[in-house]
Amino acid sequence: MPHFYFEPTVTLLARPSFTMPVHLPVNWIGESTDGERLAEFAGRVCYMSQHNPAKRATRDYLDNIKKQGHGSVLEHANYTLLLEGVSRSLTHELVRHRAGFAYSQLSQRYVDESDANFVVPPAVIGDTSLEAAWREQIEQAQRAYVALVEKLMERYGWIPDRVHRRKMSREAARAVLPNATETKIVVTANARAWRTMLELRASEGAELEIRRAAIAMLRLLQCEAPGFFSDFEIYEADDRRDAARVIYHKV
Repeated sequence: MPHFYFEPTVTLLARPSFTMPVHLPVNWIGESTDGERLAEFAGRVCYMSQHNPAKRATRDYLDNIKKQGHGSVLEHANYTLLLEGVSRSLTHELVRHRAGFAYSQLSQRYVDESDANFVVPPAVIGDTSLEAAWREQIEQAQRAYVALVEKLMERYGWIPDRVHRRKMSREAARAVLPNATETKIVVTANARAWRTMLELRASEGAELEIRRAAIAMLRLLQCEAPGFFSDFEIYEADDRRDAARVIYHKV
């Protein structure tokens, strides 16, 4: 039996590492992370204001950057996340965000989906009859996939390379798998790109699954680098699900 995901899992894989040049020391004030200091340093180089004339803490400095709309300095700080327990339907939407993003996703051509897992659509969670009807369709699709792979392996028996034969069989059989098939994807983006994506995908108007994942990513990034994401507010929307809004739009 497949495993069914009701929530995504988000893991931080990489964060910026900043080394300040000794000949351009910045007068740092307040708590900050390497990513936040990197953005502040880049901004201060523009005006050679390393002595910090306004005596701003790093996160106050970044708040002013967001307020002024000078988002280019946020592009220096990249964060890499691993998303699991998300559907291929979600990733089809996510990968539409191109500028500032990099993606590496599980390949259904190479990975056997006979034991694939699936993501329960948020809209059916909690309704016993809807969940049962959805699971029945999912299990039928998975059985069809397994049967197709077996038959295609026989059909392509004349191909001597078994690895190539498996790839050909799986790439054809995956056509019967639903959009709810669970996948894993590594996502790298700079802080400015993350902000743009999260503003759109964590909003009330976003599709429910990607909105749920965007909220999970936002919570992680707010803990990791509050200077970049502190102006996002998570709240309960009219549909009784979490959503987020931002003060400084599309920095």
